[in-house]
Amino acid sequence: MITNIYALIIVLGVLIFFHELGHFLVARLFGVGVEKFSLGFGPRLFGWKVGITDYRISAIPLGGYVKMVGEEPDSEIEPEQIPLSFTHKHVLKRIAIVAAGPVFNFFLAVMIFFAFFQIHGVFILKPYVGSAVENMPAQKAGLKKGDLIVAIDQTPIEFWDDMVYKINSSDGRELVITVLRDGTENIYNIKPKLSFEKYFGIEVKRYQIGIRADGDKGYEKKLNPIQAFSEGFLFSFKMIKLTVIGTMRIINGTESAKSVGGPILIAQMAGDAAKKGPGVLIRFIGYLSLVLAFFNILPIPVLDGGHLLFFFIELVTGRPANLKVREIAQTAGLFILILLMVFVFYNDITRVLFN
Repeated sequence: MITNIYALIIVLGVLIFFHELGHFLVARLFGVGVEKFSLGFGPRLFGWKVGITDYRISAIPLGGYVKMVGEEPDSEIEPEQIPLSFTHKHVLKRIAIVAAGPVFNFFLAVMIFFAFFQIHGVFILKPYVGSAVENMPAQKAGLKKGDLIVAIDQTPIEFWDDMVYKINSSDGRELVITVLRDGTENIYNIKPKLSFEKYFGIEVKRYQIGIRADGDKGYEKKLNPIQAFSEGFLFSFKMIKLTVIGTMRIINGTESAKSVGGPILIAQMAGDAAKKGPGVLIRFIGYLSLVLAFFNILPIPVLDGGHLLFFFIELVTGRPANLKVREIAQTAGLFILILLMVFVFYNDITRVLFN
């Protein structure tokens, strides 16, 4: 329990710091004054002041914020502070400042995965069958240890990951799988089976034919810095794509909303990652940073995406959105956010009590 709490504080601290640092640095780049840079909400515990900026640690470690001069359109500011005012900056600069938070979260993930690929390289696994799981489609069709899958639906397969993707994206449709055995090609018609796996504590649907890889048929490939950065960048995009797909499945009802978790689930997952070592915990921070970037960019008032929506409207129309409309939207967005928080806490509590 204590490990989970410490791990949660570390994870949220890193994520929030980088998110708010993005807002802060771009705001200062464009000459916007920053009054507060806070890790956490609520009462100020301690901190220090440099210029007009109060750098503080606050009591509730479940968020953070950057308070800028003239942040609210209706805020009253002194005439001498107008050059420092966020509201008085060009709309493109305001867009850049608001977008910087999610962008920095994405950048953090890319750099974490870049470091991982630079240190460990990538493990290239060939699509050899190590074993066929009993009573699964592959075993029933006749696949055996040592078989090499060379094509699925006449699409050449070179690596294990290509094969997994092809099978998982089948949606259970029967596949024509070409297998090389003892120098002879054999054709099998195999219908993947729907199964469920735990991924960071969340149940995820997978289509599988029931084969395990032959680890002896793979090799580790070292990467130069450019290749490692490219892998980290592409891997981050892949994780965001999976997040988008998972979110859409929850919205359209094909995935249970019970899989959505909140701080308690994050604490459990962070604690599990921490127990496996700092490397695993750092990679977990990378995954969570991408999730934070994605959800923060959604066009929901109160979130960064909501602010960006209004700024893009201003960019197109040439005038700021009506203040009353913004206030109503902010209230609705806050209501949605509170409902979501109640829902994820409910999921967390029922998961702890009944699992």
